[in-house]
Order: sequence, then C-alpha cells, then structure tokens
Amino acid sequence: MSKSAEILEDYKKYLMPTYSPSVVVAKAKGSRVYDAEGAQYYDLTSGIGCHNVGHCTEGVVKAVQEQVAKLSHCSNYFATEPQVALAKKLVEISDLGGKVFLCNSGGEANEAAIKLARKWGSANGGRYEIVTMRNGFHGRTLATLTATGQSWCQEGFEPLPVGFAYADFNDIESVKAAVNEKTVAIMLEAVQGEGGVIPATAEFMEGVRALCDEKNLIMICDEVQCGMGRTGKWWGWQNFSVKPDLFTVAKSIADGIPMGALVSNAKFADVFTIGSHGSTFGGNPLACAAALATIKIIEDEKLLAAAVSKGEMFYAALRAFAEKFDQVLDVRGIGLMLGMVVDGDPHVVVDKFREYNVLALVAGGNVVRFLPTLSMRESNIEQAVEMMGEALDELYGGAQEE
Repeated sequence: MSKSAEILEDYKKYLMPTYSPSVVVAKAKGSRVYDAEGAQYYDLTSGIGCHNVGHCTEGVVKAVQEQVAKLSHCSNYFATEPQVALAKKLVEISDLGGKVFLCNSGGEANEAAIKLARKWGSANGGRYEIVTMRNGFHGRTLATLTATGQSWCQEGFEPLPVGFAYADFNDIESVKAAVNEKTVAIMLEAVQGEGGVIPATAEFMEGVRALCDEKNLIMICDEVQCGMGRTGKWWGWQNFSVKPDLFTVAKSIADGIPMGALVSNAKFADVFTIGSHGSTFGGNPLACAAALATIKIIEDEKLLAAAVSKGEMFYAALRAFAEKFDQVLDVRGIGLMLGMVVDGDPHVVVDKFREYNVLALVAGGNVVRFLPTLSMRESNIEQAVEMMGEALDELYGGAQEE
C-alpha cells in the first residue's frame, strides 16, 4: 500500500466524513503542491483562495518564524503591535475610514457582520432581518449557513435561525421586494464564488447601494473569496463605483494562516462596545504578522496588476476551450477568479484534470472553478493550460466536428 493510500485509509477511520479527499498533500511551494509520493500538481485552487501570494512564500514564512519565536498568542485584554499594525493597514487599503474587528475565519467574520447589523438595528427601530442572495455563500455556522441562500447546506440543520430573507442576485427588483420594516441590512458577494463564479453587475451593485441609502440599511460585502487582490483590486467591491458600510475578509488575508476580519466605515465603527463581541484567538500576533507580510508581498510584487493581466491570459485560454469543445458552454469571472461552465457534472472534469496533475474546484451545479495564485508564472499557467487541454481531449474526444 502506498503512503497516500495509508493516510487516506486512516483519514476515513479517524476524521468525521465532512470531506472526501483524493490527494494527500505533503508539501507545497508557489503554485505547486506535492503528494506523499512526490508527484507534482499545479494547484489552481490555492487552498480555495487562501494562497493568493503562493504556497510557503518566503516573506510570509520568515514573518511567521520570527513572530512565533517572540509571541504567538496574547489575550485580547492586552494589545500587540502586529494587531494594531494590521488593523491600521486594512483601514488604509479599504479607504472606508472606519475600524476593524479581527477574528479567525470567514464564517466568524460574517457572524460578526450579522451581529453588528443586529446590534445597530436593535437601537434603530428594532430591525434585525438581513436580505441575502440566493446561491450566495457566507459560512457554515448556524447563522451564516442560514444567510447562505442554498438549500443543500441547510438541510438537516433545521430549525434555522430567524432573521434572513432571500433575493435573486443581479436582480434589484427582487431585492426591493424582499425589504420590509424589519430589514436592517443587505449582504452580498461582489462575485459569487461557491454559487458559480458569477460577478455582480454594476447596475446591481449601484442599485443595492442606492436602496440602502434610501431605506437606511447597512450594505455588507462578503469578500472572503473575492478579496485580497483576487479580482485585480484589493476588494471585489472596488470593481464598482460603490462602497459598502461593512465588508468581511478571510482566506488569503494571512496566506492560509487562520485569520478573518470585519472592516467598517466610520458610521458603524463603534457599534460594538466593550464586551459585546469577542474572539479568543482573534487578532493573535502570529496570524497578524502573516497578514502584514501577505499584504506587503501583494504591494511589492504588484500582484493586483498581475491578477488582471494573468487573468486575461487565463480567460483567453479557457475561451479557446469553449470554442474547441461543445461541452464547454461558457467562461466567466474577474481577474484570477474564473469559472468554466460545462455541459454535465463538473466533478468529472475536475477528476480528469487531477489525472493530468492539475487541481481545480467545482462551483454551482456545472462550473469548474479556478483560483490560481496571483504569483503564478505565466509560463506555468501556459503549461497547466496545456495539461488541461490534453485532459479535455481525452474526456471529450478531441476537436469537435464543424
């Protein structure tokens, strides 16, 4: 039995069956991961968007090593320099003029946003209901899976918390119809990731902002997957001419070290008061040091611009697949957050890509999702695309007849 087979056997024996892994990743560097036998894969998942600057990037590794030797954890009854420095940096690159709550994950960040909205709403008309979008995704806690407008992740966890209503993404009239006297906020993603890599339209984002202004509602953007440069901007909402009141970030903020944050504008900066919310590990100096190093790498290596140029290159390659294969129906996304719509089960395509040593994801009902590192070399993108092309040739039988 191979080393990978042994590990996967023990995985099934000792871990609860919430995932079904097919590869044992032993190490990683840049845009590549290696299994227990040393086989190399191009990682076009980047840990589901957690390694925007690449796996085991030198600057992040060094920052973590130095910090863990000094101070890895500190109670939030005390302050640390990395914590304050990170909050200041997030405020600066967000340009909202507010404050930050630091936590450990996207689910926690979205929980914080929900709690802040309810706390503000309780003092402003007793409002508590949040409108979210169908096919959105906001987390796995009871509140955030209720905010997630997808029944597949809610089944079996009833009764769900009250206080959420659903509207159709990119349909402002649907959002207006969902708003009532109980509504306190509208929560959405600038690009729906798990829902199928669907970008918001400018008209929709502007419409939500105008509706929030008209009804005195909080506009919340979930940037957990589309933030940290993924779309070519620090935050997905920056692709539009609007600003949210609150937004959440996690995943790649600390290059895979567990970290999340809620960022506010000035109006909502002081809704939380001492003791009204908290997190034991939130803002710990180790994760903050990793996040500061990650932001510095994005700035120093101009990875925002790289996400745009490499995204255009990758998009063009995927469009070529759509022109060659009848089973590839469409390509969509922004920057290096791309989806390839296929005719049939996307898992079949992802499995075939894995056979050719390329790792990809699924999203929605029929989308193959790509979240490569922003630092991935163009030559490596070209090589990965060539390998994907060979996989599609085998799967779909080569070029289609004219």
